Amino acid sequence: MKEDVYILGIESSCDETAASVVKNGRKVLSNVIYSQIDLHTLYGGVVPEIASRKHIEKINQVIESALEEAQMELEEMTGIAVTYGPGLVGALLVGVAEAKAIAYAAKKPLIGVHHIEGHISANFIEHPELEPPFVCLIVSGGHTHLVVVKDYGEFEIIGRTRDDAAGEAFDKVARAVGLGYPGGPKVDKAAREGNPHAIEFPRGKVEGSPYDFSFSGLKSCVLNYINHAKMTGEEICVPDLVASFQNSVVDSLVSRGVAAALEYGYDKLAIAGGVACNTALRAGMEKACKKSGIRLYYPSPIYCTDNGAMIGVAGYYEYRKGNISGWDLNAIPNLKLGQR
Repeated sequence: MKEDVYILGIESSCDETAASVVKNGRKVLSNVIYSQIDLHTLYGGVVPEIASRKHIEKINQVIESALEEAQMELEEMTGIAVTYGPGLVGALLVGVAEAKAIAYAAKKPLIGVHHIEGHISANFIEHPELEPPFVCLIVSGGHTHLVVVKDYGEFEIIGRTRDDAAGEAFDKVARAVGLGYPGGPKVDKAAREGNPHAIEFPRGKVEGSPYDFSFSGLKSCVLNYINHAKMTGEEICVPDLVASFQNSVVDSLVSRGVAAALEYGYDKLAIAGGVACNTALRAGMEKACKKSGIRLYYPSPIYCTDNGAMIGVAGYYEYRKGNISGWDLNAIPNLKLGQR
């Protein structure tokens, strides 16, 4: 019988300080998250300097809580995995410095993990039958990627946003209509009371790149609609407006995700990232996948937003492949998927 592998996963790329203990790449023994949402809501978005300071303040106790919840000691860990990019450089540095220190002190392998690889790997937690290859759509506040997951830790990017990420567009539209921060959950909630066909907003396309995304033009159309209504004294129905905006985003995501799976010959499609919590996106994907005979996978909401469990899972598969980082591991805020 093979010896069990326990990975301590650490995540601090934005405004969540998170740590988790993962057994054999699939079983989460603990998942502790300290969220700064309430703090950054005061400013209408994440303030990098404040996020970094809060990570420094909380990271030790979050890791201690994760080990305690798993009923394990640091010495029992097989390796220490940490997000080293992409993300906010100050926030990343806190996690990387912490991981290097405890890995060195405990004489454990250090495993650098790409943040987007972590989001993709979140799908493995609750779906033991899911194995590569498959197509995955990663949608969050900072990223919109469509990739073929060829193997664990091996990806082919077939589409990405050319401007705003989908989650970024949600935040900006939410702010424009007065819903506040974080925009994604608030737009999702308000849209349930609205008519998604009240306003026909465009679907952004990139000529010559059928799987690339563009949300900047859509965002501008929404802002222009709001400004025109204000100038003419027309009353804006916020639920209808955000439902129509959301419908355009969801249509763009669903159509490309399903088309890519069909063209590349895969019958498995996964979604990941914070926007994968969106109820309209999940419903739209389920309907389209069922119609096309594609099996759809997505994580529970707790594993969609930033968390340590997804880093622990990704770290396990990097460890299995022998991808151990040196003590010179550094934060890379613009790290590309597949880059090491």
